[in-house]
Amino acid sequence: MKSEGVIRKKGLLYRISTQKELTLLSLPFFIYFTIFNYAPLWGLTMAFQNYRPNRSFSEQEWVGFRHFEKLFTDPDFYRVMRNTLSMSIINLVFGFVSAIAFALFLNELRGKAFKRITQTVSYMPHFLSMIIVCGLVSNFLAMDGGIVNELLLRTGLIKDKIHFMGEPGYFWWIVGFTNVWKSMGWNSIIYLAAVTSIDPALYEAAAMDGCGRFGRMWNITLPGIKSTIVILLIMNAGWILNAGFEMQYILGSNGLVLDVSETIDIFVLKRGFGRSNGYAFGTAAGMFKTVVSVVILTLFNKIAGMVGEEKLI
Repeated sequence: MKSEGVIRKKGLLYRISTQKELTLLSLPFFIYFTIFNYAPLWGLTMAFQNYRPNRSFSEQEWVGFRHFEKLFTDPDFYRVMRNTLSMSIINLVFGFVSAIAFALFLNELRGKAFKRITQTVSYMPHFLSMIIVCGLVSNFLAMDGGIVNELLLRTGLIKDKIHFMGEPGYFWWIVGFTNVWKSMGWNSIIYLAAVTSIDPALYEAAAMDGCGRFGRMWNITLPGIKSTIVILLIMNAGWILNAGFEMQYILGSNGLVLDVSETIDIFVLKRGFGRSNGYAFGTAAGMFKTVVSVVILTLFNKIAGMVGEEKLI
């Protein structure tokens, strides 16, 4: 007890001096995040300036919250916020459910060869570039020769071909299910790792008591990975305003679905860069997204602690 009190009293510097190997291993990461994540925070001052690239910092004109007012009073801002939040919620809900369900499915597979093949195939879409993914989606959903339209016609589910890429009502769901297809296998890895930490004796005891596969999944597997699910939910909630850019920009470029495809990132690109004070406007929008993310992350973390679940901190 006395030694623990001494360590606690000496604090961080003492722990660093007694864990030199771990400190050296973490040093490259510390340098990386300092250079690329923390040092650029100085650039947030542009959000409060009438920024001109050809002027020094002392020569910049400070304008207060003018760019934030411009952002919030733009008539299209609330439309793009609606699009961003809608697609983010769809991605979050379906992405979470699909990854957990797929991890449970893989955990129940008994054939090792089939399990490995299934895992490998499910991981592959994660490594495809977004331009390839969008090309595949466009071809699958095309009116002329598209697989989906052909299948629906031949099965008698529709009488006329559907212009999926031109119907605003389909766009959010196309983006959502495309994200699920692309990331489901990759996102299931962490859940599979969490499942391996569950004591196998629990499954054996449940099987002896007559509990079937679905019963074991519901009563053992899901409660066993609940802390992992909560932590990942908290972390992903912080990205609620990051619905994406590339997919919406590429698939929504035909103009027919522009009203529902434009996210806040695309909005900033069109309203900001290439115009007067574009850098400052883009920085203000980015700062707004960061503040919202921090608030939501803190809120979800607080709620998790209040209901007795695992928290980030």
